[in-house]
Amino acid sequence: MFGFSGAFPPMIARKKFFTSAIIGALVALSIIALVLSLVGVEDVTLPPTVKYGMVFDAGSSHTSLFVYEWDSDKENDTGVVSQTLSCDVQGQGDSPHCPLAPTALIQAIPISLSHPDSFSGQGISSYANNPPEAGNSLRECLDKALEVIPAEKQRDVPAYLGATAGMRLLREQNSSATEQILAEVAETMQEYPVAFKGARILTGEEEGAYGWITINYLLDSFTKYSPKAHTWLHPEAANIFGALDLGGASTQITFMPKGSLLSQNEASEFTLYGYRYNIYTHSYLCYGQNEMLQRLAKELIVESSPSTRVCHPCYPKGYKETVSLSSFRASPCTDGSDPRLPLGDSTATLEGRGNASGCLAALRKLFNFSACGQSQDCAFDGVYQPPLRGKFIAFSAFYYNFKFLNLTERQPLAMVRQAIEGLCTRSWEDVQMACQYLPFIPKHSPPQLSSSYPKENPKRLPKYCANANYILTLLLDAYKFNETSWNNIFFQMKAGGADLGWTLGYMLNLTNMVPAEAPARLKGHRASLWAAAITFIILTLILGLAALLLQLWV
Repeated sequence: MFGFSGAFPPMIARKKFFTSAIIGALVALSIIALVLSLVGVEDVTLPPTVKYGMVFDAGSSHTSLFVYEWDSDKENDTGVVSQTLSCDVQGQGDSPHCPLAPTALIQAIPISLSHPDSFSGQGISSYANNPPEAGNSLRECLDKALEVIPAEKQRDVPAYLGATAGMRLLREQNSSATEQILAEVAETMQEYPVAFKGARILTGEEEGAYGWITINYLLDSFTKYSPKAHTWLHPEAANIFGALDLGGASTQITFMPKGSLLSQNEASEFTLYGYRYNIYTHSYLCYGQNEMLQRLAKELIVESSPSTRVCHPCYPKGYKETVSLSSFRASPCTDGSDPRLPLGDSTATLEGRGNASGCLAALRKLFNFSACGQSQDCAFDGVYQPPLRGKFIAFSAFYYNFKFLNLTERQPLAMVRQAIEGLCTRSWEDVQMACQYLPFIPKHSPPQLSSSYPKENPKRLPKYCANANYILTLLLDAYKFNETSWNNIFFQMKAGGADLGWTLGYMLNLTNMVPAEAPARLKGHRASLWAAAITFIILTLILGLAALLLQLWV
């Protein structure tokens, strides 16, 4: 019995030895884990948060909403902005479309345009007699915008509405209605959970300058991302483009001249991505596409007075349109007080002649070229313009009209003239036959007839000859492009997945005024050190558990 009890001392001794070894290992592992948790700590920058902004483009004949987003940490104080949503505000009813077949002279004219600069007149200025509807018209697009913006960010989204030439004209004619419309759209936008910043009328120069910013941003002229350097760089030889914008009521030209400007009235200065840009920009009110057509019709009627049958060289032969003379008193552009215009609410009938040369001659009369005298630095109407420089992007109605003619692939000027002349010589009967019979063309007809052509608004069809010739007159005679520099014009409506227009440029310039947020920073470890520390902590826990079990073992 005494011999059996003598076995306890060696067992106790081994227990003490193992316990001491485990405790020593625990201390060592704890020290190592502590050192690993303190060594190699680095500041870790969290990804920047995303900010949003929205801008309504309230044009003379359309209204569109654009939603943009950018990271809260900015590149040289300017947000790197991308388009998230575009939404066209619906008018009070769209006109039906009909397909149009090409002739042998023009192999493929019609395409689906659905462009905003139509003749429906659905800009917010068209609600002068019913201002509340101007605000209500925005609701559908505002609802769509809130669907793409996270709910937790909506309260911080700056929301703007910028009105352009249509409202500039209405302000000249009826300032009270203008204020009421702006008040109604502001009231509607304030009902939504966004940070409403204002609804105002842009100057023509702002419209031109912001369009110029949009183009050069989308074409990487200001800054470009370098995958190799993992940063944004300013291109060493930045190819700065000029901007040509044709709307319903005005047209803008903007570019960087070679030297300093002689007139500061057309000068604008911007700082973007840390660089300063001095540009020339001018806006011509009443020289937009829709106002041009009205002015042209009025001049033709005046020249034909007292006859109420008026020859219209730009309309297709056989086409007739009856217009009320009172319609010319609705816009300051047509000067309703002109004594040459017959009094009363009588009508006149415009009869198409399909005369391309006569059309050009009539359009030239809308410009006052003699006001420039012998000056080479003058466009028309006595307006200063320095010599053209560089390449230009022509968008809005410039693009839509030339896209209809399939002339957006940088065709030579001679081919452009030929295509436009061919369009102007088509009779209205030809167009009507195409609209009526194209769906029943035999299956084995010639390719140019059997091709499937999208629909085109019949109200626009008779206007394309005038529009195309007006573009030629504006670019060649007014802005002074020539046979050589014509090749520097690119007709397009999108770049980098975003729409061309003034709204993106407006948002880019706006982000210069939005304070940049410093990216959130945390303390962190390298992955390898963190993994090692975790490993030692686990081993420490295992050994601690072993020590506890050993203490309980007798």
